[in-house]
Order: sequence, then C-alpha cells, then structure tokens
Amino acid sequence: MRELRIHGRGGQGAVIASKLLASAFFREGRSVQSFPAFGVERRGAPVTAFLRVSEGPILLRCEVTEPDDLIVLDPTLVQAVDVTAGLKPGGGILINSERPAASYADLGARFRVATVDASLIARRYGLGSKNQPIVNTAILGAFAEFSGQVSLESICATITEDMPVRAADNVAAARAAAAVLRIGLPGAAEVEHA
Repeated sequence: MRELRIHGRGGQGAVIASKLLASAFFREGRSVQSFPAFGVERRGAPVTAFLRVSEGPILLRCEVTEPDDLIVLDPTLVQAVDVTAGLKPGGGILINSERPAASYADLGARFRVATVDASLIARRYGLGSKNQPIVNTAILGAFAEFSGQVSLESICATITEDMPVRAADNVAAARAAAAVLRIGLPGAAEVEHA
C-alpha cells in the first residue's frame, strides 16, 4: 500500500485533488481511500487531505501519519507547517512553486523533490482568480509525471468525467504541468521534464 498526503490552503482544491487522484487510481484497477482532515476551515487556512492506494483491500481507517509521498499546493506551507512530518525516507515531495527544485536543498538531502509552477499554469487557463488560482488539476498532472504511479491519461480521463465545469481547461492545465515538471537530483543539477 502507498499513502499520500496533500497539503494546501482552503480554496486551492486539496480535497478535490485527493478525490480526483483516488478516482484515477481506481480507474487503473486499484483500491483507494480518500478523505480530508477537517477543522475550522476557511479560505487560506491550511488544509490536509489523505489518500491510500493498494492492489488489495484497504482496512486502515485513520489519518496518514507516515506518507510515501507529499503534494504541497502552497509553497508557503513548507515553512509554516512541518509538511515532512512522518514522510518516509526517500519519499517524494511535489511542490507548487515558481522556484526550482534545487532551491529546496534542505528537503532534497532527505527526499525526492520536484516543483512545478501550478499557479502560473492555473492562471494561464483561467482556473480560479488571478490572486487565488485553483491549482489542483495542474498539480495532479505533474504528480503523474513525477511519481510514475498513475498515468497522465487516467488523470485526464478522470478530470473529464468528474469536473462539472471547464473540464477541457483543467485537462490542458494537467498536461501543461506534466510537461514542465522540474525534478531535483541529489548532488546534481535539476532536470526539467519535457
């Protein structure tokens, strides 16, 4: 079983990202479990969503405390919250950031780190507002490319089926993010995925 934690802020689409990703994995024949952690959520407040994926039944019914991978929808959360708490050694971290993956060298020493400017891509496709872009579908395209755990085609098919509004723009954002993913390599230069 693999476990994933998504960190975002209210209004960025972390919960929907978790649901869409679960649907994409399910489309590929896997068992899934997706759920958010709710508190007194408001726009801009930190939000966490969880996802489990398995080839067999999933019997756990608790929060993900030791994820294999992380998705961070807002780069300010890297400093504001201990997003890496419990992350397994060598785990992957995908960060929505205009900065290159190499600028997260403190994380790159312990984990695989990649970045993509999902905010810029979301703005380009008119997803959300200029000041508050909704980055969830873009980041999922990048996650498919970064993780290799789910296909970009499954992500796009799920978006097409499950997004009631502007599905084509959301699919285009996912594809664009997958094309410009930046992966940090320990002790080496960064690789731009294209």
